[in-house]
Amino acid sequence: MEVNKDINITTNKGMSFCGTLTIVFIILKLTHAIDWSWWWVLSPIWIPIVTVLGVVAIAAIVMLIVKVVKK
Repeated sequence: MEVNKDINITTNKGMSFCGTLTIVFIILKLTHAIDWSWWWVLSPIWIPIVTVLGVVAIAAIVMLIVKVVKK
């Protein structure tokens, strides 16, 4: 039995786009270059989370409606 030792593993060693954007917004806020509320400065963190939760909620509602209609 021959074992192939050529395994390709890719790792992400960098920061994501949202992470980079958050750091940029925080720096701009702290240097008074922008006059946004902290909600908008931190929005690159919470907007994707809220979007995923919204999609999951919509999918759950649709599945519930389909289940009720099939009865």
